[in-house]
Amino acid sequence: MIPVRRAAPILAMLAVAIAGCPSESDDGGAAGHGGGEGTGGGGGHDDGPPAWQVVFDDGALDRTLLSIWGTGPDSVYAVGGPLGNEGFEALALDYDGSAWTDMHAGGTDTFWWVTGTGDDDLWMVGERGRITHYDGAAFAESEPITTATLWGAVAFATDDVWAVGGMVGGPSTQPDDVVLHFDGSSWQAVTLPGEPLGRALFKVWGTGSDDLYVVGEAGVIWHKDGDTWIDESGTPPVATGNLTTVHGCGAADVYAVGGRDLLQRDATGWIRSDKLLSNDVNGVFCAGAGEAAIVGTGGLKQRLVAGTWEDDFTKDPHGNLHAVWGDGEGSYWAVGGDFFSTPKPNVARNGIIARYGKGHVSTALQ
Repeated sequence: MIPVRRAAPILAMLAVAIAGCPSESDDGGAAGHGGGEGTGGGGGHDDGPPAWQVVFDDGALDRTLLSIWGTGPDSVYAVGGPLGNEGFEALALDYDGSAWTDMHAGGTDTFWWVTGTGDDDLWMVGERGRITHYDGAAFAESEPITTATLWGAVAFATDDVWAVGGMVGGPSTQPDDVVLHFDGSSWQAVTLPGEPLGRALFKVWGTGSDDLYVVGEAGVIWHKDGDTWIDESGTPPVATGNLTTVHGCGAADVYAVGGRDLLQRDATGWIRSDKLLSNDVNGVFCAGAGEAAIVGTGGLKQRLVAGTWEDDFTKDPHGNLHAVWGDGEGSYWAVGGDFFSTPKPNVARNGIIARYGKGHVSTALQ
């Protein structure tokens, strides 16, 4: 969720800062790296109908989580950090089907997003332009080329990765309108057309580099169609406020969310849903035609099932959720926690991981 103007540390919309299909978050499912004591995910036995399971909450983690992604149900990565609470390092967790491991990525700058092309090609981006790569064995930090927080990223290939960012607060903040591209050897800044809008950009998703969507402050929506960047925000904007996340299942099936807005793009353009949301929505994931999930503040959790939204608001967890990811086998994973409170030295931030699906996953943390 991105701190809409204060950015509750940015997150709120990115919740930003301060809230597929195969691509960025769905990748589908390369073989994971392990096997399992949990009864959910690959290889687990059917333990009744699908339901929400709280994996971590209530102080089990001491840093908040802001993004989750994986290559399959037995290979899941969740990232976050202290959001300015001194005394803690960034958080990167790995689930291998039997237990969770703290990967100890190092550094105190919080990760806002994780993406990749496989278990040996992970990208984590975050505060102060942080870009961290994991090759399956070790972490490597890229030389920052911006001081802005990088809120989102998407990887299409080892030599084709995008990241976006900016400083929450509107035109008075700098740098904004940040778009970066990695070509396999180095990261380069990409300049958007026209006069700078002065908007923090929160998330990026697409079917490929020739069909890319970027969303951010004040309802901005950029669409890269081939080599051309098009402003699809609308006049007036289709969204009523900040858009924190974008995700889709194809070029004609894309969702964007933020605040009380749920937008969908088909072949004709963007439409704002008349669906009433009880809380702000931060994260969205498209799992297939007529299948999606959204999460947000106060435990907002809704699933689109065969074209009909099912509300899981009364189910645990009830804390603030920032991102959701589908593992390609029918389960959704959500993360969040305390990403709104003012930074305080040596004070832990609660982190949340929850999963909707059949069976259970391990709550063991190594």
